[in-house]
Amino acid sequence: MKKFKFTISGKPYEVEVQNIEGNIATVNVNGTEYKVEMEEQAAPVVAPVARPAAKPAAASTAPAAPKPAAAASGNGYKMAAPLPGTIMQIFVHQGDTVKKGDKLLMYEAMKMENNLLAEADGTITAINCRQGDNVLQGDVLIIIG
Repeated sequence: MKKFKFTISGKPYEVEVQNIEGNIATVNVNGTEYKVEMEEQAAPVVAPVARPAAKPAAASTAPAAPKPAAAASGNGYKMAAPLPGTIMQIFVHQGDTVKKGDKLLMYEAMKMENNLLAEADGTITAINCRQGDNVLQGDVLIIIG
């Protein structure tokens, strides 16, 4: 499901969250499986929204970042994380006006830096992440109103 690397008092730990049911999580720490109780029940993981294939873009010198899962709703256009990763830098602030294709944030996923680009024109109504946050695929990061 989700893998983490921690160093506690100089000792490295590889932790993989394998399953979450209610407030009980099954985790694997350095090859040993544990069942742990969380103080609060985990929020359900939001599945990415299926989108029709986009028209091929003109040839570019830089590889394109994976397309984010995004959905328009009554509350705005939701820009979701296309892959699990870490937020490296946020280029917009709440209230900023953006156009389709504007760079909203940079995140690291699979050891590569990727840019999340605006999928619609509008105003940033919410930013649901901060620099350094670890996000899961489908997490809504930014809402464009």
